[in-house]
Amino acid sequence: MRSKARPGRGRRGGRRAGRAWKQLALRPRTWGGAREGAGRKKSDRAGVPHRPRAHVKQKTVVHVTVRLVPEVRTLRRFKLTPAMRAAFLRTKKKDGFRLCQFSIQRDHLHLACEADSNRGLSRGMQGLEISVARRLNAKLGRKGKVFADRFHAVVVTSPRQMRNALCYIMNNARRHGEELDPIYGGIDPFSSAWHFDGWSHDRWRQGLSPPKDECVVPARSWLLNEGWRRHGAIGVTEVPAKARRLYPTREEWLGMAE
Repeated sequence: MRSKARPGRGRRGGRRAGRAWKQLALRPRTWGGAREGAGRKKSDRAGVPHRPRAHVKQKTVVHVTVRLVPEVRTLRRFKLTPAMRAAFLRTKKKDGFRLCQFSIQRDHLHLACEADSNRGLSRGMQGLEISVARRLNAKLGRKGKVFADRFHAVVVTSPRQMRNALCYIMNNARRHGEELDPIYGGIDPFSSAWHFDGWSHDRWRQGLSPPKDECVVPARSWLLNEGWRRHGAIGVTEVPAKARRLYPTREEWLGMAE
Protein backbone atom coordinates (compact mmCIF):
# COMPACT_ATOMS: atom_id res chain seq x y z
CA MET A 1 0.00 0.00 0.00
CA ARG A 2 1.40 3.42 -1.05
CA SER A 3 1.88 5.84 1.86
CA LYS A 4 0.31 9.23 1.71
CA ALA A 5 2.52 12.24 1.11
CA ARG A 6 3.07 14.50 4.11
CA PRO A 7 1.18 17.78 3.96
CA GLY A 8 3.10 20.64 2.37
CA ARG A 9 5.61 18.41 0.55
CA GLY A 10 5.88 17.28 -3.03
CA ARG A 11 5.50 13.75 -4.32
CA ARG A 12 9.19 12.97 -3.63
CA GLY A 13 9.21 14.44 -0.14
CA GLY A 14 11.82 17.07 -1.09
CA ARG A 15 11.17 20.79 -1.41
CA ARG A 16 7.78 22.29 -0.72
CA ALA A 17 5.40 22.20 -3.68
CA GLY A 18 5.24 25.40 -5.70
CA ARG A 19 8.39 26.92 -4.11
CA ALA A 20 11.81 27.44 -5.68
CA TRP A 21 15.18 27.30 -3.92
CA LYS A 22 16.37 30.70 -2.74
CA GLN A 23 20.06 31.73 -2.76
CA LEU A 24 20.98 33.23 0.58
CA ALA A 25 23.39 36.15 0.79
CA LEU A 26 26.99 35.26 1.74
CA ARG A 27 27.97 37.35 4.71
CA PRO A 28 31.65 38.08 5.33
CA ARG A 29 33.25 36.12 8.16
CA THR A 30 33.61 38.23 11.28
CA TRP A 31 35.37 35.85 13.66
CA GLY A 32 38.37 33.48 13.74
CA GLY A 33 41.19 33.27 11.27
CA ALA A 34 44.49 35.15 11.12
CA ARG A 35 44.05 38.86 11.65
CA GLU A 36 45.48 41.68 13.70
CA GLY A 37 44.58 41.40 17.36
CA ALA A 38 43.28 37.85 17.08
CA GLY A 39 43.75 35.24 19.78
CA ARG A 40 43.82 35.22 23.54
CA LYS A 41 45.29 38.35 25.07
CA LYS A 42 48.58 37.95 26.92
CA SER A 43 48.26 38.65 30.63
CA ASP A 44 50.73 40.61 32.72
CA ARG A 45 51.73 37.37 34.46
CA ALA A 46 52.41 35.43 31.28
CA GLY A 47 55.69 33.54 31.46
CA VAL A 48 58.01 31.81 29.02
CA PRO A 49 56.14 31.14 25.75
CA HIS A 50 55.69 27.49 24.80
CA ARG A 51 57.80 27.53 21.67
CA PRO A 52 59.97 24.62 20.49
CA ARG A 53 63.38 24.79 22.12
CA ALA A 54 66.53 25.12 20.04
CA HIS A 55 68.14 21.84 19.01
CA VAL A 56 70.66 20.63 21.60
CA LYS A 57 73.42 18.28 20.53
CA GLN A 58 76.61 16.91 22.11
CA LYS A 59 78.32 19.37 24.50
CA THR A 60 75.94 22.25 23.78
CA VAL A 61 76.29 25.23 26.13
CA VAL A 62 72.99 26.66 27.37
CA HIS A 63 72.26 29.77 29.42
CA VAL A 64 69.26 28.87 31.55
CA THR A 65 67.06 31.29 33.51
CA VAL A 66 64.32 30.08 35.86
CA ARG A 67 62.05 32.24 38.02
CA LEU A 68 60.50 31.56 41.42
CA VAL A 69 57.06 32.31 42.81
CA PRO A 70 56.77 35.48 44.97
CA GLU A 71 55.77 33.42 48.03
CA VAL A 72 59.32 32.13 48.40
CA ARG A 73 60.52 35.74 48.82
CA THR A 74 64.23 36.29 48.30
CA LEU A 75 66.76 33.51 47.83
CA ARG A 76 69.67 35.76 48.77
CA ARG A 77 69.62 34.71 52.42
CA PHE A 78 72.55 32.91 53.96
CA LYS A 79 70.21 30.60 55.87
CA LEU A 80 69.10 29.19 52.49
CA THR A 81 72.60 28.80 51.08
CA PRO A 82 73.22 25.27 52.47
CA ALA A 83 69.92 24.05 50.99
CA MET A 84 70.70 25.53 47.58
CA ARG A 85 74.25 24.19 47.51
CA ALA A 86 73.04 20.75 48.60
CA ALA A 87 70.54 20.70 45.73
CA PHE A 88 73.20 21.76 43.21
CA LEU A 89 75.64 19.20 44.61
CA ARG A 90 73.11 16.41 44.12
CA THR A 91 72.01 17.38 40.60
CA LYS A 92 75.12 19.01 39.10
CA LYS A 93 75.81 16.02 36.87
CA LYS A 94 73.22 13.78 35.27
CA ASP A 95 73.12 11.75 32.07
CA GLY A 96 73.59 14.33 29.33
CA PHE A 97 73.48 17.34 31.70
CA ARG A 98 76.16 19.30 33.59
CA LEU A 99 75.84 22.38 35.80
CA CYS A 100 78.98 24.47 35.25
CA GLN A 101 78.24 27.89 36.82
CA PHE A 102 75.34 29.52 38.67
CA SER A 103 74.11 32.78 40.14
CA ILE A 104 71.35 33.03 42.76
CA GLN A 105 69.26 36.21 42.65
CA ARG A 106 66.27 37.30 44.70
CA ASP A 107 63.56 35.71 42.54
CA HIS A 108 65.44 33.83 39.80
CA LEU A 109 68.46 31.68 39.00
CA HIS A 110 70.97 32.01 36.18
CA LEU A 111 72.76 28.82 35.17
CA ALA A 112 75.50 28.01 32.68
CA CYS A 113 74.92 24.39 31.69
CA GLU A 114 76.10 21.84 29.18
CA ALA A 115 73.72 19.31 27.67
CA ASP A 116 74.11 16.50 25.15
CA SER A 117 70.49 16.49 23.94
CA ASN A 118 67.15 18.21 24.46
CA ARG A 119 66.08 15.28 26.61
CA GLY A 120 69.25 15.58 28.70
CA LEU A 121 68.62 19.29 29.27
CA SER A 122 64.96 18.74 30.21
CA ARG A 123 65.65 15.84 32.54
CA GLY A 124 68.62 17.60 34.12
CA MET A 125 66.64 20.77 34.81
CA GLN A 126 63.68 18.75 36.06
CA GLY A 127 65.88 17.02 38.61
CA LEU A 128 67.53 20.27 39.66
CA GLU A 129 64.21 22.08 40.14
CA ILE A 130 62.71 19.21 42.14
CA SER A 131 65.75 19.04 44.40
CA VAL A 132 65.80 22.80 44.97
CA ALA A 133 62.04 22.93 45.62
CA ARG A 134 62.09 20.12 48.19
CA ARG A 135 64.97 21.60 50.15
CA LEU A 136 63.67 25.16 50.08
CA ASN A 137 60.19 24.12 51.20
CA ALA A 138 61.66 22.05 54.02
CA LYS A 139 63.89 24.93 55.15
CA LEU A 140 61.09 27.50 54.93
CA GLY A 141 58.45 25.23 56.44
CA ARG A 142 56.08 25.65 53.53
CA LYS A 143 54.40 23.56 50.84
CA GLY A 144 53.49 24.17 47.26
CA LYS A 145 54.97 25.48 44.08
CA VAL A 146 58.46 27.01 44.10
CA PHE A 147 59.21 27.74 40.44
CA ALA A 148 56.86 30.13 38.67
CA ASP A 149 57.28 28.91 35.11
CA ARG A 150 59.15 26.62 32.76
CA PHE A 151 62.83 27.47 32.40
CA HIS A 152 64.07 29.72 29.61
CA ALA A 153 67.08 28.40 27.69
CA VAL A 154 69.33 30.17 25.19
CA VAL A 155 71.86 28.10 23.25
CA VAL A 156 75.29 29.75 23.13
CA THR A 157 76.94 29.53 19.72
CA SER A 158 79.97 31.86 19.66
CA PRO A 159 82.94 32.76 21.92
CA ARG A 160 81.82 36.39 22.34
CA GLN A 161 78.28 35.32 23.19
CA MET A 162 79.75 32.86 25.70
CA ARG A 163 81.82 35.56 27.37
CA ASN A 164 78.80 37.87 27.55
CA ALA A 165 76.76 35.11 29.15
CA LEU A 166 79.42 34.26 31.73
CA CYS A 167 79.93 37.90 32.61
CA TYR A 168 76.18 38.33 32.93
CA ILE A 169 75.77 35.25 35.13
CA MET A 170 78.74 35.81 37.44
CA ASN A 171 78.12 39.56 37.92
CA ASN A 172 74.32 39.54 37.76
CA ALA A 173 74.02 40.85 41.30
CA ARG A 174 75.72 44.07 40.21
CA ARG A 175 73.23 44.53 37.41
CA HIS A 176 70.39 44.32 39.95
CA GLY A 177 72.10 46.77 42.31
CA GLU A 178 72.65 44.29 45.13
CA GLU A 179 74.91 45.40 47.97
CA LEU A 180 77.98 43.16 48.10
CA ASP A 181 79.84 42.86 51.37
CA PRO A 182 83.45 44.14 50.90
CA ILE A 183 84.69 41.08 52.78
CA TYR A 184 84.14 39.06 49.58
CA GLY A 185 86.43 41.27 47.52
CA GLY A 186 83.77 42.30 45.01
CA ILE A 187 82.47 38.89 43.98
CA ASP A 188 78.95 37.62 44.64
CA PRO A 189 78.87 35.06 47.49
CA PHE A 190 75.55 33.72 46.13
CA SER A 191 77.22 32.46 42.96
CA SER A 192 79.82 29.92 41.88
CA ALA A 193 82.45 32.69 41.70
CA TRP A 194 84.97 30.70 43.74
CA HIS A 195 84.94 27.86 41.19
CA PHE A 196 85.25 30.21 38.20
CA ASP A 197 88.82 30.50 36.90
CA GLY A 198 88.22 33.24 34.33
CA TRP A 199 88.57 36.31 36.57
CA SER A 200 90.98 39.05 35.56
CA HIS A 201 92.68 38.72 38.98
CA ASP A 202 92.46 36.53 42.09
CA ARG A 203 93.28 39.11 44.76
CA TRP A 204 89.73 38.84 46.05
CA ARG A 205 90.46 35.29 47.24
CA GLN A 206 92.87 36.51 49.94
CA GLY A 207 91.46 35.88 53.40
CA LEU A 208 88.57 33.76 52.13
CA SER A 209 88.15 30.03 52.64
CA PRO A 210 86.94 27.86 49.74
CA PRO A 211 83.46 26.34 49.96
CA LYS A 212 83.21 22.96 51.61
CA ASP A 213 81.78 21.26 48.52
CA GLU A 214 82.21 21.95 44.82
CA CYS A 215 78.64 22.10 43.56
CA VAL A 216 79.52 22.64 39.87
CA VAL A 217 81.38 20.46 37.39
CA PRO A 218 84.24 21.37 35.02
CA ALA A 219 83.16 22.28 31.51
CA ARG A 220 83.72 19.76 28.72
CA SER A 221 82.90 21.95 25.72
CA TRP A 222 85.54 24.02 23.95
CA LEU A 223 83.26 27.06 24.02
CA LEU A 224 82.75 27.13 27.80
CA ASN A 225 86.22 25.87 28.66
CA GLU A 226 88.53 27.80 26.30
CA GLY A 227 86.74 29.53 23.43
CA TRP A 228 85.33 32.53 25.32
CA ARG A 229 88.82 33.44 26.63
CA ARG A 230 89.69 34.82 23.19
CA HIS A 231 87.89 38.00 24.22
CA GLY A 232 89.64 38.46 27.55
CA ALA A 233 89.19 37.62 31.21
CA ILE A 234 86.18 38.91 33.12
CA GLY A 235 86.57 41.76 35.57
CA VAL A 236 85.27 41.33 39.09
CA THR A 237 83.17 44.52 38.77
CA GLU A 238 82.34 44.18 35.06
CA VAL A 239 78.78 44.24 33.75
CA PRO A 240 78.02 43.80 30.02
CA ALA A 241 77.12 47.13 28.41
CA LYS A 242 73.88 45.80 26.91
CA ALA A 243 72.79 44.55 30.32
CA ARG A 244 72.80 48.14 31.64
CA ARG A 245 69.91 49.28 29.45
CA LEU A 246 66.65 49.91 31.28
CA TYR A 247 64.42 48.09 28.78
CA PRO A 248 66.53 45.68 26.70
CA THR A 249 65.15 42.95 24.51
CA ARG A 250 64.88 39.48 26.05
CA GLU A 251 68.10 38.34 24.36
CA GLU A 252 69.93 41.47 25.48
CA TRP A 253 68.43 41.11 28.95
CA LEU A 254 69.95 37.65 29.09
CA GLY A 255 73.29 38.98 27.86
CA MET A 256 73.05 36.91 24.68
CA ALA A 257 72.99 39.54 21.92
CA GLU A 258 76.14 40.07 19.90
